[in-house]
Amino acid sequence: MVFSSLVFLFLFLPVVLILYYLTPRKFRNLTLLIADLVFYAWGEPVFVLLMIFSIVINYIAGILLGKYHDKKNLSKWILIADVAVNLGLLGFFKYAGLIGETLNIVLPFLNLPAIEVALPIGISFYTFQTMSYTIDVYRNTVKVQKNFIAFGTYVSLFPQLIAGPIVRYEDVAAQMLERRENLAQFTDGVKIFLVGLSKKILLANEMGSLWDFIRNYDGNIGVLGAWTGIIAYSFQLYFDFSGYSDMAVGLGKMFGFDFIKNFDYPYISKSITEFWRRWHISLGTWFREYVYIPLGGNRKGLGRQIINLGVVWFLTGLWHGASYNFILWGLYFGIILVMEKIFLLKLLKKAPAFIGHIYSLFIIILGWVLFYFEDMGKLWEYAAKMFGSQGFSMNESISVILLSYLPLLIAAAVASTPLVSMLYNKVRSKPVRYVLDNSGCIAALLLCTSKLVSSAYNPFLYFKF
Repeated sequence: MVFSSLVFLFLFLPVVLILYYLTPRKFRNLTLLIADLVFYAWGEPVFVLLMIFSIVINYIAGILLGKYHDKKNLSKWILIADVAVNLGLLGFFKYAGLIGETLNIVLPFLNLPAIEVALPIGISFYTFQTMSYTIDVYRNTVKVQKNFIAFGTYVSLFPQLIAGPIVRYEDVAAQMLERRENLAQFTDGVKIFLVGLSKKILLANEMGSLWDFIRNYDGNIGVLGAWTGIIAYSFQLYFDFSGYSDMAVGLGKMFGFDFIKNFDYPYISKSITEFWRRWHISLGTWFREYVYIPLGGNRKGLGRQIINLGVVWFLTGLWHGASYNFILWGLYFGIILVMEKIFLLKLLKKAPAFIGHIYSLFIIILGWVLFYFEDMGKLWEYAAKMFGSQGFSMNESISVILLSYLPLLIAAAVASTPLVSMLYNKVRSKPVRYVLDNSGCIAALLLCTSKLVSSAYNPFLYFKF
């Protein structure tokens, strides 16, 4: 992974950018599509065929939906068939093992063998993207994309292919054929990309190392050690995913695209409702537009709204992984959100802001315990440590580690707020900004490269979703 990251940074990306800008404008999507498929085949040489199949099936579905739009029954069945194929592929590759395990629990006499299917990277993301296209064509909110190269580029676009954000076709339809790249946009893209890279390499990886040490430690970690460990994981998850999203947005700008912002400082939220408006915004938008609202949203009374929220959050949990802990995690947040809608939000609005912050962080951090541990026994064991099963004291070695990571924990806490961005935006002088931008970019690239070269630890958490 470290070698791949360096090859991407210093070979693949520069070569693709040079070829892209040397290509005449009308052929740039073709250059991108080839680069996209090479990029995916680099990591998934077999599953690139699955992606091409997905592109072809959804392209044909879009053409048929446009052709038979006036024939409502036929177009409805075309959409149903297309969604069934998309969800069938996703279900087989991602959930075959969970389905088999569940059937063995419910119907033990079946005695099904364990099913292990390799998960294609990014399948959850590009499946949702293709479905957004066909659903919107059926709704007549977007025009049919008859240019196969443009559609294939949209589905396979490498900047956000393997870890989002989920880009709805509606948001980039015009950009697929009419975008006009410019230097200012490219420069912004480089800055955003390096911010994301710094989040990933300098913060997420370090927080991940701390979390790995604490959760694997055999001795007494105490309450403080247990909470520090899961807080480190909370930072790792945020900086890993938001860092990758920033890199995707930055890369998109380098190629003339504007993707939506996927994170908006979620850890400053004063309620869980606010948190989910700030965390993984593209996924929340997708479920709202294509599941919650079609089910009736909040238009059919409180009882129906609660059921709709339950469905959405069951699916949100399931989307994240083929394991019961993800389903429990989704339902956990679904229950909290229902409680907020019924009465908690009213109480939080009357309380001082810091109460809302503490409440939100407490609920979120407990949620990440559910999210991390697929083994229920280990989950309850770690949760018990957080609430005193090992007492409050910790071994000296844990204390030394925590003290050594304290500056990074503080840096992560500050970086998860808008403070740095606010201070930067207060700089009005163009020369000062120029110096800050250029020195910051150079420093970020040098530090990240140094870390990548010197460390073998560089996991991308959301690649497995």
